[in-house]
Amino acid sequence: MASDPLYVNSSITIAGWELTEQFIRASGPGGQNVNKVSTSVQLRFDARSSPSLPERVKARLASIAGRRLSKDGVLLIEADRFRSQDRNRQDARDRLKALIASAAAPPPPKRRKTKPTKGSVERRLKAKAGRAIIKKNRGSVDFD
Repeated sequence: MASDPLYVNSSITIAGWELTEQFIRASGPGGQNVNKVSTSVQLRFDARSSPSLPERVKARLASIAGRRLSKDGVLLIEADRFRSQDRNRQDARDRLKALIASAAAPPPPKRRKTKPTKGSVERRLKAKAGRAIIKKNRGSVDFD
């Protein structure tokens, strides 16, 4: 059980009781350390029933998280990049923080349609005509 709260931004703070950490043995290099010490971290966060997240952020998080989010709405982040438990724990918390921060970010402004300028249209047509002449001159040569 993680006891430290996770501060995402000025308006979103996830309480420590909402995060569940489980330590498991990691695969990969590390010699006997891999066989003895549980350094890999599985961080679980129940995003669907979290009182810390607004509904808009929950919906956006569900689309961003992809297959890391279970059908029950539990977000699972696995961290086994480092050989120490503390660094993997911090890595998992940082990745959760980044994911929630990207879900909480405001949507980009809508694209405004614009017309190309008259000069850019003329330059494009001139370049097309030049390419057409080059290609036309590539034909077979007639020596008559």
